[in-house]
Amino acid sequence: MSNGSCNNCDIEICDLFTPRFDVERFGIQLIGSVRHADLLLITGAMNKKSIPRMKKIYEQAAKPCLVVACGTCACSQHMFRDSYNVGEPLDKILPVDLYIPGCPPKPEAIISGILKLVSKIKKGK
Repeated sequence: MSNGSCNNCDIEICDLFTPRFDVERFGIQLIGSVRHADLLLITGAMNKKSIPRMKKIYEQAAKPCLVVACGTCACSQHMFRDSYNVGEPLDKILPVDLYIPGCPPKPEAIISGILKLVSKIKKGK
């Protein structure tokens, strides 16, 4: 979900599904409905209008649902931290399981982070 991002992170996420990175070989797919998703990949600083929507989407997701903050804005609000339109940090709104910093994060970093998180969950940690 993009929450007021500049779309750089979203472009890198789209790269994950190209033949070069091919994350589908790991079982990672884009799903059209949050009700069928196992993971929410969130980009951008949480603006005030997106907070209630994000909470509603998280409530609709099948549980357990992992939350990944992708990009510096989602991780720490970056340069938008004290902006009039930016609300609380993502980790104050939802339980974040993984932070992937970078502006934008490289596709390799996104893949590595998600695979490490999945591995950790499979081991029961």
